[in-house]
Amino acid sequence: MKYLFICFLFFFSACSNINSEYKDADNALDAGREFIDACLKGDFVKASFYMIPDDKNKDCLTKIERQYREKDRDGRRQYREASININEIANPTETVTVINYSNSYDKIAHKIKVIQQNNKWLVDFKYTFDPNL
Repeated sequence: MKYLFICFLFFFSACSNINSEYKDADNALDAGREFIDACLKGDFVKASFYMIPDDKNKDCLTKIERQYREKDRDGRRQYREASININEIANPTETVTVINYSNSYDKIAHKIKVIQQNNKWLVDFKYTFDPNL
């Protein structure tokens, strides 16, 4: 019985620390940067930590992850080594920031929206695919 209790405690503490290695973003730029960097490096668990957890966002992230995994080894390495280039930052409201960025590898401009919800800054990734949101 003691063994079962110890195993339960170990399992519970391990599960509660799954995302504790990631720090909440202090501001919109930090949230956006952490999200973009995680995607470039192929760390989609970390990217999801900095993203609003709704079904549409999860679908968009899954699509990007699939495209990343389909790249050859050299392509993934190029993305991992790429730096983030911030082209423009817009703040339509106090709780919404839109970041226009590219990376040093493919140089394609993208936009992400970062929203403050419940005192946390999180990426609304679906905005990247439909900027009318």
